[in-house]
Amino acid sequence: METVEMNSVSLKRPRSEDDVANEDEIKRQKILEKSKAGNDSGQSIENVTEQPEDTKSEILPHEDTEEQEEEELEDSDEDGDPESFADMMKHGLTESDVGITKFVSSHKGFSGILKERYSDFVVHEIGKDGRVSHLDDFSVPVDDEDPSEETFTVLSDEDKRRLEELQLFKNKETSVAIEVIEDTKEKRTIIHQAVKSLFPGLETKTEDRDGKKYIIAYHAAGKKALANPRKHSWPKSRGSYCHFVLYKENKDTMDAINVLSKFLRVKPNIFSYMGTKDKRAITVQEIAVLRITAQRLAHLNKCLMNFKLGNFSYKNHPLKLGELQGNHFTVVLRNITGTDDQIEQAMHSLREIGFINYYGMQRFGTTAVPTYQIGRAILQNNWNEVMDLILKPRPGAEKGYLVKCREEWAKTKDPAAALKKLPVKRCVEGQLLRGLLKYGMKNIISAFGIIPRNNRLMYIHSYQSYVWNNMVSKRIEEYGLRAVPGDLILKGATAVHIEEGDVGNYTIHDVVMPLPGFDVIYPKHKIGEAYKEMLVADNLDINNMRHKIRDYSLSGAYRKIIIRPQNVSWEVVAYDDPKIPLFTTDLDKLEGKPLPVLPTDGKFRALKMEFSLPPSTYATMAIREVLKMDTSIKNQTQLNTTWLR
Repeated sequence: METVEMNSVSLKRPRSEDDVANEDEIKRQKILEKSKAGNDSGQSIENVTEQPEDTKSEILPHEDTEEQEEEELEDSDEDGDPESFADMMKHGLTESDVGITKFVSSHKGFSGILKERYSDFVVHEIGKDGRVSHLDDFSVPVDDEDPSEETFTVLSDEDKRRLEELQLFKNKETSVAIEVIEDTKEKRTIIHQAVKSLFPGLETKTEDRDGKKYIIAYHAAGKKALANPRKHSWPKSRGSYCHFVLYKENKDTMDAINVLSKFLRVKPNIFSYMGTKDKRAITVQEIAVLRITAQRLAHLNKCLMNFKLGNFSYKNHPLKLGELQGNHFTVVLRNITGTDDQIEQAMHSLREIGFINYYGMQRFGTTAVPTYQIGRAILQNNWNEVMDLILKPRPGAEKGYLVKCREEWAKTKDPAAALKKLPVKRCVEGQLLRGLLKYGMKNIISAFGIIPRNNRLMYIHSYQSYVWNNMVSKRIEEYGLRAVPGDLILKGATAVHIEEGDVGNYTIHDVVMPLPGFDVIYPKHKIGEAYKEMLVADNLDINNMRHKIRDYSLSGAYRKIIIRPQNVSWEVVAYDDPKIPLFTTDLDKLEGKPLPVLPTDGKFRALKMEFSLPPSTYATMAIREVLKMDTSIKNQTQLNTTWLR
C-alpha cells in the first residue's frame, strides 16, 4: 500500500461540477502522460497522533545502499502538479464512505487552509507524568567517563569509511589498520576510544609494523555485536538509556530513527519511544536509546538536517509505546473566511462539547482501494481477494512505478515480472510480490506473512475503525447527544450497560462504543443489532471474531464517542505574506529568532488554535468540527486550488 501525502489542504467550499467539467478531459490526458513518465505524486492530510493497537509500520534493519536509493526514489517523487493530483484524487474516499457523517455543534461552517506550510502544524508530546515535551536545552550532562571531543575528529573520512565497511561486514577484510601519526600514548588512546565508541562491535589493539605504530580494529563477537552495544564499555553508575527530546521537521518518527541509526552506525531497534509522529508537521517527542552517550547524540546536531536533539538525561529504563498521556497541538488555519462570531461559536463548542471521536481519513488509505476492504477480506479468509485488492490496478494518485507494477501484474500474474517494475521493494506491494515469489501463488497466506506484522494488522484495524465510524454515526442519529439506557460506559476497564434508573448519572462524554471483537459486549438498543447486521452484510459473524490465524483474531476494544479537548485556546491573526510563520517554535526560541511583525489589518486572516488530545484521537477530526468541512482528499479535488499553485 503506497501512502500519498498532500502539501496543503484548502478547506473551501467546492466549485460546481459545471465549473470543472470542461477541464476534465485535458487534465486526464496530462495525468496519463505523467503516469507514463513515472512522475505521479502528491501529498495528503496527515494527523500527528498515535494509532491504536500500534498499527504503525515496523522499523526494519537498514541495508544502506538499497535503502538509500529507495529513499531517493521516494523523495524525488513527492512534489507534483496540484491540478493533476486533484484530478487523480477524485477516485479516492470521501468522509461519508467511511461513516463520518455527523457533527455535534450547531454553528455555521467556514473555510480555511490546513497545513499550507508543515510549520503550521506543531505537535508536542505529553508524557505519562503529564509533562509536555519541549526542546529547550542543548547542554550535555557532565560525565567524567565521556571521551574527549577529539574522539570525534581524530579519524579521517577514509578511516571511517573503511571501519564502517568492516563493522557492517561489507568486505572480506577481517581487520582495518590505522597508522598512528605523531605517535604518543595519548594519541593511541584517543584512536582506541574513537573506534570503540563510534563503531559498536569493533575491538582494537596496538601493533608495531616496520617500526610504525598501528591501531588494528577487528570484530570481537561476530555479527551479533552490531545489534548489541558492548556492555563492558558503559559505566555502571550511569543509566543504561540516554533519553532525549527529538525535534523534527517534515519527517516521520520511524524515518527519523532510521536516519539517527545510520549516523550512529547502530541498529534502529535500540531506540524506543512512546508514540509515532507523522511527517508533515513539526513534532517534539521523547526518545530513548540504549548505551549511546549524550555527547555522541549532541554531535549529530552539527550534521543533521531538519532534526535537533536536546534535553539529554540518563535513565535505567527505555520508553514503551502507549505510555504517553497524549499530544498538544498548535495549528494554524490560514485564509479563513469565518466571521468573528462564527469562529467564537466554533471554538467555544470545541472547548465545551468537543467533537465526534471518528477515526480520521488517513486510517483508510488514499487510493480507490480502501484499507478496510483488505481487512474485511482477511477476516473473511478470502486470500485471493486480499492479493487482488493489494496488487490490482486502481484509478487515482499513485507513484508511476507502482502504476507500472500493477499493470504488469494484471497482464501476467507473474510476481517476478511485476517485481522488476518496482524499484522500491520495501512497500507492501513489493513485500507481497517477494512472498509470492518465495512461497508460490497457492500459498498466499505465507506470502502475505512476509509483510511486517504491524502493517498486516493495520488492515484489520482499519476494518474495525470503518465499522466503529458507521455505528457511531447511527448512534448519534438515533439518540442524539445524550446518554440513553442500553448505552455502554466503562467502570475501570470493564464495560457495563446503563440501566434505566441510572441514566441521569451519565452524559454523552461517558459513553463508549465497541470496536468489534470476541472480547467486547454491544449496546442493548438498536445499535447493538445494527452491529450484527453490518457484519452479516460483510459475511462475518459477530459472535465468532476468532480467526484460524491467531494474529487476525480480533479481541475488540472500547472507544469514547465524544472527545473534549483540553487546554483549548485560540486567536485570530492578520497577515499579508502566506510564507511567513505565525508563531515561534522551540527551535526558533533556542536560536533567538523573533516572531515576524504582523500587520494589524492584513490581507488575510488566520485562526491559530491550541488544544491537547489523548492518544489515538485524530486532530483532523477536531479541525473538521470547527470548520464543518469534509477533510477527505477527494473533497479537496473539487476545490478552488488558488492556494495550491
